Amino acid sequence: MANRKAVIVGAGPAGLTAALEFLRRSDIEPIVLEGSDEIGGLSRTVQFKENRMDIGGHRFFSKNDWVMNWWTQLLPIEPSVASDTTIRYQNKERSVCAPTPVDGPANEDLVMLVRRRQSRIYFLRKFFDYPVTLTVGTLRGLGLTRTVKVGASYLLAKFNQRKPERSLEDFLINRFGRQLYLTFFKSYTEKVWGVSCDKISAEWGSQRIKGLSLTTAITHILKRALKRRANNISQKGTETSLIEQFLYPKYGPGQLWEHVASLVKKKGGSVLLGWRVDKVLTEDNRVIAIEATNKEGERRRFEGDYFFSTMPIRDLIHSLDVPVPSDVREVSDGLMYRDFVTVGLLVEKLQLTEADGSPLKDTWIYIQEPDVLLGRLQIFNNWSPYMVADPAKTWVGLEYFCYDTDELWKLPDDKLLKFAIGELEKIGILRSENVIDGHVVRVPKTYPAYFGTYDRFDVIRNYMDGYKNLFLVGRNGMHKYNNQDHSMLTARTAVDNILAGVVDKANVWDINTEQEYHEEQK
Repeated sequence: MANRKAVIVGAGPAGLTAALEFLRRSDIEPIVLEGSDEIGGLSRTVQFKENRMDIGGHRFFSKNDWVMNWWTQLLPIEPSVASDTTIRYQNKERSVCAPTPVDGPANEDLVMLVRRRQSRIYFLRKFFDYPVTLTVGTLRGLGLTRTVKVGASYLLAKFNQRKPERSLEDFLINRFGRQLYLTFFKSYTEKVWGVSCDKISAEWGSQRIKGLSLTTAITHILKRALKRRANNISQKGTETSLIEQFLYPKYGPGQLWEHVASLVKKKGGSVLLGWRVDKVLTEDNRVIAIEATNKEGERRRFEGDYFFSTMPIRDLIHSLDVPVPSDVREVSDGLMYRDFVTVGLLVEKLQLTEADGSPLKDTWIYIQEPDVLLGRLQIFNNWSPYMVADPAKTWVGLEYFCYDTDELWKLPDDKLLKFAIGELEKIGILRSENVIDGHVVRVPKTYPAYFGTYDRFDVIRNYMDGYKNLFLVGRNGMHKYNNQDHSMLTARTAVDNILAGVVDKANVWDINTEQEYHEEQK
């Protein structure tokens, strides 16, 4: 009897996790189809003249033990620091060692670095802590008038909660007050999504910043101060927290997923690049095959026993070979996505520095200035020194959020580079004469949106769950703003269900509905 096959659409974290889990735990042969020529999906690493770009920025930490172990077994922590590294998550401390890789011998390049986290908000041409914390520095930066307004509006919000919370605006004002919402949340959020916060579902807030409020921000600062004082008194080394530090592959996130793809092929699975799925063949509420084409126009049919999809739901539903109920198609066609542009700039130096004149320490900076379109700035040197070919240079990524119909998206690369340089110069971060080179990367459908027809998403879920051997996983596969670890967990849970004979998919959909640490991650 031939081995069972699982056809997996997408070579990102969800798809590759499913493939490797099948090979490690069963006789099911995975066939991974990736429409692009790159491994890793949104977690890929883009190379430009030996400089590496992380699309969106990926901190490697999770509250889930299985995810942490999965990562560090594939890419152990660099030996020089592993014996001294303590991490904290799920209210537990544990030492992280450099275990022997489970899928082959050690490789000095296949390692996780331990990186210091620093993210700040740039507003009023000043730096503020991120997540928002009411330190003396923050209050001084805001000024007396704004500080008084922040306190008064917070108290007003505490005693006059908006119920029910229908929009993201309601969600944020209830937790921070109107003044802090207007100062630190509204402008950036509307840059990201391109719509007013009162048009975005409150569910986005419950998934991304559930545990954060002004109260928790102040509590966090007090706890951290007391902990540091205790450590100083006892002369113990400062513990490493995943709030302050994180793991990161030596050559960027794509390094991990390229390694996983090589293991999948080594263990007998397939990873086929450049094959774009455009037809899903069904029979009796089951998927029996999918069809895909490559750039040369070749067409192939892939049959299987199980099917995983990480492709955008709208594309998946349009690919079905059966008439789709009108309400399902209506909701599907009304789902919206936010697209993403990263502009990489190689510069001699940044004009903006730390207070002591040293280079900026941030991995990324949230740009809250309303007079530029720029949403966020990455400094790739601080993610890993191996991300930049010449460590004497600074390699930055400017992140823009837009729709593929916007003028920004359509700008030729040379004009977009000039525009981006002008924005950084305008807000005092660099001088144009210090720019050496640049590169533009456009990423469609990066952020599944929580507006449009999203409030009727259950119509799609109920219909798609009717295909018993089809599993929707990952960010776009579920139209859910998952982080990397949650995408992996959706894939792993689907594999668990298949191997255990579980038909109900509720546990897959439940992942990332009650998480509390997004605000610490992205």
